[in-house]
Amino acid sequence: MHHVPTVTVDGVPHPLPEGLTVLDVREPDEWQAGHIDGALHIPLGELPARSAEVPEGQTLVVCKAGGRSAQAVAWLGGQGHDVVNLAGGMLDWQAAGRPMVSETGAPPYVG
Repeated sequence: MHHVPTVTVDGVPHPLPEGLTVLDVREPDEWQAGHIDGALHIPLGELPARSAEVPEGQTLVVCKAGGRSAQAVAWLGGQGHDVVNLAGGMLDWQAAGRPMVSETGAPPYVG
């Protein structure tokens, strides 16, 4: 098991720094309900086939609560990516009042 570098939402700068990629590994319905503006969406199950889409440079990986993103960070880290897991995931992001957008026309939320 690879080491999983982890940060809490308190440790994520606001606004997000230039050059930081946010990778959201949740399912499409979760993504549509609410996500971080500008994030890259690759569901965890598709990540091995789509890892070439993850850019170079530091990447913050998010899911709903931090479990799937930890798996993604372990795997991507093993591939040589500079990745960090968001502990508490989008639930903590939402609780901290950080901005989100939705694809549904409804107010964004984490379900």
